[in-house]
Amino acid sequence: MLMNAPATFIQSYIDDLNDALNQLKPGAALTRIQAAWLGACLTCILLMNSVCWAKFERASLGDCKVAALSWVFRKASIPWDWLLRVSVVLILKRYGITEGVLAFDESDRARSKSTKRIYKVYKQKHKGSGGYVNGQTIVLLLLVTSSITVPVGFFFYMPDPALKQWDKEDKRLKKSGIAKKDRPIKPERDSR
Repeated sequence: MLMNAPATFIQSYIDDLNDALNQLKPGAALTRIQAAWLGACLTCILLMNSVCWAKFERASLGDCKVAALSWVFRKASIPWDWLLRVSVVLILKRYGITEGVLAFDESDRARSKSTKRIYKVYKQKHKGSGGYVNGQTIVLLLLVTSSITVPVGFFFYMPDPALKQWDKEDKRLKKSGIAKKDRPIKPERDSR
């Protein structure tokens, strides 16, 4: 499959998205280059059924280079949080959805034993082997309606390191027979 321009329905979606972005947050609209990049990425995701820069480059016959595609994703000042909000609003309006229930869904993703550059990685119990592995916990906020389920938000969960350290120390002191009044008090939970 070859791709040299965004699909027409994707282009109209991006135009609607840009108009809604301008209405909700003036000045947050996508630039012409950002809109073209987003259109190319969405079309490639549809055609390739994957999010892979190398596949995108091959589908565009080299017009979109891997370095340029990933650079825009990492460095461009695209208002990602507003894009998600506006996209959900557009979907709800288009399909006339007026009611639903919010639900959380979390999943642990094992990464590897040695990770240094992955965001919010922490030591998790690996259910398959019974050992430990570094991993991420991804939490999705879903809007569940009678017709569709739409993700409306997400974040990465990581246990508070200070609270974890206090718990470990508290168990050690409790085991050695130190009274509760002599042990350190529980720290406040990190709100991030």
